[in-house]
Amino acid sequence: MLFLILSVICSVTVGVIFKISRKYKVNNSQIVASNYFFALLFCYFFFSPDLTSVSAQSPWSLYIIIGLLLPTVFLVLAASIKHIGIVKTDAAQRLSLFIPILAAWFIFKEEFSTLKITALIIGLPAIALILAKPTEKTENKWIYPALVLLGFGLIDILFKQIALYTTLPYTTSLFVVFSVALLIMIMVIVYESIIKNTALEFKNLAFGGLVGVFNFGNILFYLKAHQAFSENPSTVFAGMNIGVIILGSIIGIFMFKEKLTKLNYLGLFLALIAIVLLVFSQLKLH
Repeated sequence: MLFLILSVICSVTVGVIFKISRKYKVNNSQIVASNYFFALLFCYFFFSPDLTSVSAQSPWSLYIIIGLLLPTVFLVLAASIKHIGIVKTDAAQRLSLFIPILAAWFIFKEEFSTLKITALIIGLPAIALILAKPTEKTENKWIYPALVLLGFGLIDILFKQIALYTTLPYTTSLFVVFSVALLIMIMVIVYESIIKNTALEFKNLAFGGLVGVFNFGNILFYLKAHQAFSENPSTVFAGMNIGVIILGSIIGIFMFKEKLTKLNYLGLFLALIAIVLLVFSQLKLH
């Protein structure tokens, strides 16, 4: 249970770092690039990826697509936290789990239980309620958490496809994906440096290092939690998603004084119910 709690804390802390960094007029591109540099280092030392097993036959198309998506969605995540807050952004990120579920239903034609269908029926309006704007006078930046939801959902589908390549350890594939993401962000920074005369600043690298530590910590502890609960992966699935929504909401509301309407609270409540129903639907399968 400790690994699961640590994974939840690390996940929410990434959002907190982005929220705090706003006060220092940071460059998010440099933060995201630095994040992948540190994540790569930790990935190498903790997972010891077998790079000799990577070949021309490896799923390079998936590596490149995910390598492009990861930093892009990370930048959208930072923008979402800036414009709409931690509560809604974390909830949107967690509710992205409905994207692969919908893909399984409509694309891969999986059989769906009544519980899973009920979870979707509750989950979809929950998303709309969470993203609802506070007042008619307030400009709604719902597009940012909506893109976070879609982006992380698509990434989840692609990572599941990578997991099917059993000839390569999952952690080795993760290292390759992080390498692609870092390479792309280096290209972005070079572009910004040449075209926009944007200088490298230590504060960006420092914030990026912190994001990298907690981003990797989230992955490491999540994998360890799955190993500890290998007989019941649904516990990890539920604990992670419910934990992040609850902790993210507590920090956003009490630490950063984010304003939520009754509809937003109702959406968060429905999201938790939907995730619980999804877990029960998984348990029925075992």
